[in-house]
Amino acid sequence: MTQLKITDDLEALLDVLPEDIRNAVEQADDSDNLLEIILDLGRVPTARFIDREIVLRDSEVTRAELDYVDERTGEFDADNRAGIERTLHRISAIRNRLGNIVGLTLRVGRAVYGTVDIIQDIVESGKSVLILGRPGVGKTTLLREAARILAESRRVVIVDTSNEIGGDGDVPHPAVGKARRMQVREPMLQHEVMIEAVENHNPEVIVIDEIGRELEAAAARTIAERGVQLIGTAHGQTLDNLLLNPTLSDLVGGIEAVTLSDEEARRRGTQKTVLERRAPPTFDVLIEIQNRDRFAVYADIMTSVDALLRGFPLPPEIRTRDAEGKIQVEKAAPVASSRLEAKETKTPRRGRQPATAVEEPLPASMPRFEPVRGVMQTVKIYPYGVARNRLMQAAKRLGVPAIVARESSEADALVTLRQYYRDRQQPIVDAEHRGLPIYVLRSSTVGQMEQFLSDLFNLKGEQFKSSDIDLVREQTQQAISAVMNGERWVDLPPGPSLVRRLQHEMARSAELISHSYGKEPRRHVRIFRE
Repeated sequence: MTQLKITDDLEALLDVLPEDIRNAVEQADDSDNLLEIILDLGRVPTARFIDREIVLRDSEVTRAELDYVDERTGEFDADNRAGIERTLHRISAIRNRLGNIVGLTLRVGRAVYGTVDIIQDIVESGKSVLILGRPGVGKTTLLREAARILAESRRVVIVDTSNEIGGDGDVPHPAVGKARRMQVREPMLQHEVMIEAVENHNPEVIVIDEIGRELEAAAARTIAERGVQLIGTAHGQTLDNLLLNPTLSDLVGGIEAVTLSDEEARRRGTQKTVLERRAPPTFDVLIEIQNRDRFAVYADIMTSVDALLRGFPLPPEIRTRDAEGKIQVEKAAPVASSRLEAKETKTPRRGRQPATAVEEPLPASMPRFEPVRGVMQTVKIYPYGVARNRLMQAAKRLGVPAIVARESSEADALVTLRQYYRDRQQPIVDAEHRGLPIYVLRSSTVGQMEQFLSDLFNLKGEQFKSSDIDLVREQTQQAISAVMNGERWVDLPPGPSLVRRLQHEMARSAELISHSYGKEPRRHVRIFRE
């Protein structure tokens, strides 16, 4: 067990404050939880702690006080950030249209020794690691500690855009150990400094914070192709939303639309246009920091991205640190490549494979969350191996009060994919032992999520009047008759997922083929012969 050691040089930050504001911070007597101090012109000064915010005095901040702080800190760079030499504190400025400072955010910078132990084996493996997480969750602290650990045995160069990793001033903070630090004159030049580091200083490892632009993503790929290990962070919280970011998706291989031949589309059982990974990923491992003591690890980005694009994302390895500092690892079950191939090579029976078919929940008798006095109950759902963002997207479309549970122990229901249910993975077995309802889907598409939620909240028959259902049946029957009388295909009017499912079922009963096309809310069903 690694004992965490924290150094924050708080005295240096308090020294730049006006005396009465400093005294108020010290009287709060909670320096270990202090996050930042806010000084805005014409407003009362405040201090933000982890769990609260307090007013430091009743009188407003004056321009003279802002100038007082400005004179005692380093020079502000192009991104309006400054620091205090040989500390990790960050002072950020808000300026008016004339360029004068009208607000300051003084964030406490802390060097925390021992945080990297939860992923130290990955960092020391030589693989390139990409770290995601929301602001303030500890990405930069983790980078700093990783640089120090690696620099004990390898040549490490830090590309420090805003001096957040190595601190302000020309001498790097001791928290980075033997790692060398290259500063960036302007944030827009970060990609040039990344390339310069490789060409001029012969590093074995490059550490880079906040990859956020296309040129920086391209520079990262160039560095990785030269055999240099990369440890970096990027804007984003999950693998899903990183893939949807056109600027940064190249970090994990990028995606592109590919048009298949009729024969290949029929063999795969998909539409003719599918999404596929464009290139090998720049990084080998992706880590999502869900909170300071819980990490989701995708040990093979290439396989994870491929599985996600094919509609059944692989569950990550979950690493947690308990209250005593012990590391717990919940291994992700290995998925053989033959399973991915089987998903594509299975040929659907003629006229029997609607595009939005959903695997029925297993076991068959699942509870429904009925409305109480006309108001739907809020249901906490734990998705295991299921895309969380798609689940919430489906809930938003249907207007149901579903929220994602971080732990299965907090959930009212668990939703997973068929292969994980059949493999009897440990979280599913534990949920069954606790009597938690389990819903099983074939794949992680939004349409199938909608169907699952409509079953969960018992929406069948409630969203449409009987006259609306009759109209849908009539339109679908007319389309079926037209196709059977010689029409090549007929497009039905756009409708929600429940309407489309009914249309698919009617086409299947008539031994015709149906597929869904387009994007919500204009997604519609086309009925045709093979």
